[in-house]
Amino acid sequence: MRKLTFAMNVTLDGYVAAPGDDLGWSGGEGEGPDSSASDELFQWWSDRVAATSLALYGRKLWEAMSPHWPTADQQPGATPAEIEFARRWRDMPKVVFSSTIDEVAWNARLVTGDAVTEIARLKAEDGGPMDIVGATLAGAAMRAGLIDEYAIVTHPVLVGGGTPFFTALDSWVKLTLVENRTFSGGVVLTRYETRR
Repeated sequence: MRKLTFAMNVTLDGYVAAPGDDLGWSGGEGEGPDSSASDELFQWWSDRVAATSLALYGRKLWEAMSPHWPTADQQPGATPAEIEFARRWRDMPKVVFSSTIDEVAWNARLVTGDAVTEIARLKAEDGGPMDIVGATLAGAAMRAGLIDEYAIVTHPVLVGGGTPFFTALDSWVKLTLVENRTFSGGVVLTRYETRR
C-alpha cells in the first residue's frame, strides 16, 4: 500500500491561498515553491518532488503550476536550482482531478470521475509514496481517512482568509509529530503522521 502525504505551503493562520486564490504571500506567485525564499527550503521542495512516485493535483494548483514549471528550465536566467526543480517536476508522474478541464500534459493523466474512489485505488497499489496537493482535493481525501502524513510548511504571514489547509471533519484525527525544522526567514516545517 502506498503512503499518501498532503504537503503544501501554508500561512500562519492556516491558509494555502489568500482571498482570490492569491499565492503572492509565498513569493512564488503560484509558480511553485518560493524560489525567492531560502535556497534550503527550495531544495527541500525539489528533493520532495524527486522522491515522490506520484503526485495528485487538484485543478486550481495544476493550473497554477503547469503554465510555468514545464519549461522553467529553458527560461533565461533560470538558476541551477530552478532548472533542477523544473526537470524533476516535469518527470514526476501526476494525476490531475478535474471535471472542468479537457486535457493535461507533462507526464500527467486526467481523472474526471470520483476522486476519493480513484485515490483509494491508487493507495492500494504497490508503489512509492504519493503526494496530494491542492486543498480541495486533499480535503476530500482527509474526510475519507486516506491521508497518512501531513507536511505543513508554515510561512510567517497572516492573510486573514482564503482557502484553508484543513477541511471540516466529522471526527478527530490523532497525529504524531515526526519532524520539526526551521528554515531561514522563519518558515517552519512540521510533519505529522496519522495514528491508525
